[in-house]
Amino acid sequence: MLVNIVLLILQSLWLILPAYAANSFAVIAGGGTPVDFGKKFYDGKRIFGDGKTWKGLMGGIVFGMFVGVVQTYSAEIIEFPDFGFFPGFFVVLFCLTFGALFGDLYKSFVKRRLNVKRGGKLPVIDQLDFIAGAFLFLIIFSPVWFLQTFTIYHIIIILVVSPLLHRVMNIAGYRIGKKKVPW
Repeated sequence: MLVNIVLLILQSLWLILPAYAANSFAVIAGGGTPVDFGKKFYDGKRIFGDGKTWKGLMGGIVFGMFVGVVQTYSAEIIEFPDFGFFPGFFVVLFCLTFGALFGDLYKSFVKRRLNVKRGGKLPVIDQLDFIAGAFLFLIIFSPVWFLQTFTIYHIIIILVVSPLLHRVMNIAGYRIGKKKVPW
């Protein structure tokens, strides 16, 4: 029983790993030109802010997809789920990586509208925005793979574990100087 639970947790993390990788690496690769090019929305506030950059967006997508390709080619060896067959798995990986970063961008957009400054807290949404984006893109662009691969248990585990991992990664990012706040 315990072995099955541990295996389910590991499979859940395995399936969402490209999204985690994209979200984390975007911080490391970031800097430079903001995605919104410094423009303001019609309400006079920045669209996303300086924390969302093209280097972070592109770096996160590329790194997350690289992680997913490595996983796909090693999945059979360790008997874990894969992301499909070539070239179709690129759709799944793009949904996981771009979807994760889209969720983060959307959260930043919402935070600017709510007058939450860059680095300010928006509990729960800060921890699950990238998961929501990844799931949304999978459901829209790869619904069959999503429904055949993710069980309700995988989804629950991801929703419970992600805030904890998000906190750990943010503290690590803060300590290495890549984040201005540890949350």
